[in-house]
Parts: sequence; C-alpha cells; structure tokens
Amino acid sequence: MADITDLVADLRAEGAELDALVAPLAAQDWARDTPAEGWTIAHQIAHLAWTDRCSVLAATDEAAFAEVVTAAWNDPTGFVDAAAEEGAAAPPEQILADWRAGREQIAEALLAVPAGTRLPWFGPPMSAASMATARIMETWAHGQDVADALGVRRIPTARLRHVAHIGVRARDFAYAVHQLPAPEAPFRVELRAPDGELWTWGPEGAEQSVTGEALDFALLATQRRHRDDTALRAVGAEADRWLSIAQAFAGAPGGGRQPLG
Repeated sequence: MADITDLVADLRAEGAELDALVAPLAAQDWARDTPAEGWTIAHQIAHLAWTDRCSVLAATDEAAFAEVVTAAWNDPTGFVDAAAEEGAAAPPEQILADWRAGREQIAEALLAVPAGTRLPWFGPPMSAASMATARIMETWAHGQDVADALGVRRIPTARLRHVAHIGVRARDFAYAVHQLPAPEAPFRVELRAPDGELWTWGPEGAEQSVTGEALDFALLATQRRHRDDTALRAVGAEADRWLSIAQAFAGAPGGGRQPLG
C-alpha cells in the first residue's frame, strides 16, 4: 500500500486533471449528457462533490456520517442518483466551487487520520489509505465519463495503478454481488502500465490469469467500457467469468456499457 502522503498527492493530481476539463466549459456544456444514463456533466461533478463531503464526515465526524448512512438506507437503490440530481440543479460555478472545496477538505482530513484508524463507509470500514485510493478511482472513473461526453482522449498516467489495484482487490466482492461463490485459488493479473512497466498481482504460474493494458482493465473494472472494447485476455474459465462481472466500485452490480462497435 502506498504512503498516505503519496496517495493524497495523486488524489489531488487526479482532481486537478478533471478540473482542467470542466473549468473552461460554458454553462450550457455542463448540461451535456454523459455515457451514464440520465447524468450530465453537472451530475458527474455534483456526485464527486457529494461523495467528497461524505468522505470528510467519515474521517472527521462519525456520528454525522452515521446519519447520512441511515438516510441513505431509506432509499438504498436511489440515494446516489438523488444526491447527484439535487447537486446538479445548482449553477455550474457553484458546483465547481463546492467540488473544489470538498477536494481540499478530504485531502487534509485524510492526512490527519491517525495511523491504524478505520473509517466508516457505506460498506466495510476502511483505512485512510484505502479511502484515498477509492477517491482516486472514483474521480478517475467519473472523469472518464466527462471526457467521453466532451470527446476528449485523456493521457493515461501511473495513477491508473490505484484504479487497477482496487479492481483486482475487489474480485471476491464482484462475485458476491452477483451471488456467485468466489474462487478459492488466487488469480495472476499482469497489466502493462502507460510507461511500459509491468504491474502484477497474484502468484506466477496461477491457472487463472488476466493480461493486458492497465487502461483497458481500469476501464473495464469501473464499467466505463464493455469487455469487447478492450484487448484484455483471460486464461481459465473463472478468470474469463471475472472479466464479465468485474467492478471496482461498491454497491449493486452496475449495468455496464454497451459495446462501442
């Protein structure tokens, strides 16, 4: 696991990259549809602002965060969309200002979390490092939706390793939310980084393996691309099945994306 200082630096960098995409947009462009059904660019940024606020509460005020969780479970399948809809109704300049403020607050809050502390969340509690990694993943994933809406091709960075790491670590969770038994044996995952380095997880020689580009895996695990639009290769029936259900995010199974072709 990376040092929390390095993780927060990467979180800030991921936010800054997305900020550079949305800051110059005219007001009408915030209403552009993104590939996520029913979500505009305004919804995407409002959602990130909301989750950052929730993360700050989780790191600084456990009682207040518990109230958020209680309210969320009153509408377990709709609270995320409802929060995004409410946030997206604000003027774009307010959405952007709120998101910027929240990004700084969560960065400072995570740096101040005492070592060994487990932070509450909508799922299992997590360390500050895990929460920072999750915030990087979510910022990157929603940033991809924004980039796709704008027709922008982002340059992959080494921060993809955080996204890929969550995708790999969430293997058993992906099986669980599909009500499938998780394989007992470990998988080998080998992904080519943007700079050509090989990132690996799991033992060499494992019968089940996944290989390919880190970008493809990140897009698949965040369900921003259909598997058919990647060049990922699975060896073994379970590895093949995993690529059909993989998800790096908490919650119910996502609907995924339709093939681009």
